[in-house]
Amino acid sequence: MPDTKPVAEPAVRPRQPRKNNPEKTRQDILLAAIHEFAEQGLSGARVDAIAERTSTSKRMIYYYFGSKEQLYLAVLEKLYGDIRTTEAALRLDELDPQAAIRRLVEFTFDHHDANVDFIRVASIENIHHGEHIARSPLIRSLSKSIVTQIAAILARGADVGAFRAGIDPLDLHLLISSFCFFRVSNRYTFSTIHQVDLGEPQAKARHREMICEAVIRYIRA
Repeated sequence: MPDTKPVAEPAVRPRQPRKNNPEKTRQDILLAAIHEFAEQGLSGARVDAIAERTSTSKRMIYYYFGSKEQLYLAVLEKLYGDIRTTEAALRLDELDPQAAIRRLVEFTFDHHDANVDFIRVASIENIHHGEHIARSPLIRSLSKSIVTQIAAILARGADVGAFRAGIDPLDLHLLISSFCFFRVSNRYTFSTIHQVDLGEPQAKARHREMICEAVIRYIRA
């Protein structure tokens, strides 16, 4: 009789529990949504495309954010929250007033230059007349922080005779932001019309110093 040994059954691997990290999933969706809205605008953006970017499902996106419009608002809150959070970490109150203003201008220039998606989404929101930002107390609250910081720096500078008195901190914030924003938002039209390359390193360095010097001269006593 042939020797028939029982064939050993392959070891059954225990099923690995599925890792569930809701915050990471939410952040992954937000990052994908930033790119989709920046590229396609609010009207053209597709939740299907965002799901594909994150290997998730539309159902999951709606679970976390409710609707495409609410996801878009969450994108706005993240983008504005990121810049305000980083500004708060600059520790401007530890610098002398002129150095603090220069550091803020340099940061704004560098941030806008490096974060094209922020510029694009902000431009898209302006096309929509700011109607979604108007629904976000968070963005308005966060944005007060930079104006408060500028006001404190201006007051310190005026106290030591470095800055002239009476400068509106919101006006100064507008002055700084407008130049830094325009260089990125209008770089293609401006570069084409005037046949210049705003992305060229020497041009960027020159413009960075120019806006710093313009702001310092404006506020100097």
